[in-house]
Amino acid sequence: MAVPSFLARERIVARPGFNRWLIPPAALAVHLCIGQAYATSVYKASLVSHFESTLTAIGIIFSIAIVMLGLSAALFGTWVDRNGPRAAMFTSCVLWVTGFLVGGVGIEMRQLWLVYLGYGVIGGIGLGIGYISPVSTLIKWFPDRPGLATGMAIMGFGGGALIAAPLSRQLMSYYDPAYVPSDSTSVPNGEAVAALFFTLAALYLVFMMFGAFIVRVPANDWRPTGFDPASVKKKALVTTENVSANNAIKTPQFWLLWTVLFCNVTAGIGILEQASPMIQDFFRTGETSTVAAATAAGFVGVLSLFNMGGRFVWSSTSDFIGRKPIYMVYLGVGMLLYVILALFGSTASWIFVLTAAIIISFYGGGFATVPAYLRDLFGTYQVGAIHGRLLTAWAAAGVAGPLIVNGVLDTQGTPGQLVAANYRPALFIMVGLLAVGFIANLLIKPVSEKFWEPKATTPATARANPERSPVR
Repeated sequence: MAVPSFLARERIVARPGFNRWLIPPAALAVHLCIGQAYATSVYKASLVSHFESTLTAIGIIFSIAIVMLGLSAALFGTWVDRNGPRAAMFTSCVLWVTGFLVGGVGIEMRQLWLVYLGYGVIGGIGLGIGYISPVSTLIKWFPDRPGLATGMAIMGFGGGALIAAPLSRQLMSYYDPAYVPSDSTSVPNGEAVAALFFTLAALYLVFMMFGAFIVRVPANDWRPTGFDPASVKKKALVTTENVSANNAIKTPQFWLLWTVLFCNVTAGIGILEQASPMIQDFFRTGETSTVAAATAAGFVGVLSLFNMGGRFVWSSTSDFIGRKPIYMVYLGVGMLLYVILALFGSTASWIFVLTAAIIISFYGGGFATVPAYLRDLFGTYQVGAIHGRLLTAWAAAGVAGPLIVNGVLDTQGTPGQLVAANYRPALFIMVGLLAVGFIANLLIKPVSEKFWEPKATTPATARANPERSPVR
């Protein structure tokens, strides 16, 4: 698929002396916008009332978006590698903004299928392209610290709700004067949510276009000052070879890592998607919660902060202790934390908040570390395309996580009357999933040399023919 000349990779090659630290803000400009997906729980109750529907039916909006994220990342990964980050960020912006506009019209017209199509399908495709667009670029700009690079690339996505949650509450209270964010029983009307969608579309258009037009790619022969690839100490599971995207999906390592990501994401995404009502339900007496709606929305912001921080801190830590050990922490300690949340989370608010926050930091850290894990296993040749294909695990988890949580809750009672005990079956299911992921991570070994690319393969060759596989 050809792109206009002003979006072409050749137009954004950095000149000598370009400061690589200008690239993270470009990535953050896009990821902070598309990270709004994590703030959907703030207006979830409003949509349930507006469409006279169920938690599961409204939760499907989020699930469709995550499914399309994974599928579009897999389908367009090689396109992103070939055409560069500006074309990808521009395309992501157009689709993401269009998704909000179509979704807003669907809410106005009380047509839930339009919200599925707009925010879910169209916006979800924009999510996928925008999510992977800066990853391989930052890995190339920071070959000396790939974990740090991927953490910077992806931390914004985890932090999007930190901005979107309080902003959404304030905007909805402006569009619906009867809505009182501090009142846990107050729910904004559907027209306020539709107006919110239109407003966010305008804001995100500006910020995402800013990121698209400041991003640059390094020249083929560029290296950080003082960095010598040959001097890097060889670590376990870190290869100096390269594997194509087509060959990567033939390896057991790819599918083991797919399982690891699926389990880690499923366990975290259910909490994020239900975060605002969940903290109110855990501290509910009868029909009254001791946690106000405004406080619950603030909790969404806290989770977003830990999601964002975990992506940076844990992925940077993986540069020192390795990718496999850090995933043992995510999955192993995560199992213990879920047990604590299920059994003791309702005894004190600080236990609930701290436990959930650390769980979500592991969730975010898993996302940020996986591109570096892929780079270690398969090299830099087509890491963006391989990353895109691996994100089908996220698509599957986007369905599984909310369905598990919402499905369990729908059998336990009605929204506004649920308590902590109603969440325990879902939380223990998450413990089991993390155990499966832990075992899968233990089984990962170096990729067999039969999948390696010939030594003649160069970065230029990779961009010219990103789907090429060696003839062996």
